[in-house]
Amino acid sequence: MKDATVSMSEEENDVTGAVPQAPAVRRERKPSKSSGGENFVGRTTHFLRDTRAEMRRVSWPGAKEVQNTTIITLIAVIFFALYLFGIDRVWAYVIDHLRTFLGG
Repeated sequence: MKDATVSMSEEENDVTGAVPQAPAVRRERKPSKSSGGENFVGRTTHFLRDTRAEMRRVSWPGAKEVQNTTIITLIAVIFFALYLFGIDRVWAYVIDHLRTFLGG
């Protein structure tokens, strides 16, 4: 019976062209010894220690880079605000004239 199932799935894969997937294996996660045990305080201190270590590895931008990206962002916001204002005014004009043209 097992061979029939395998050959059937092989036939289906030949017809559909699907690649057979390996079954997912679920593994139990064991707590690490450095996690401070199961208590809340131990886990919290471990989390804060890991967070601090990760923050030391972050590549922080310089003042000039922050200034440049802020200027670019402000220019983009102003541009899109003016663009959307213009589109809104055009549609308001068109709809207002359609309303008067149609007698409303």
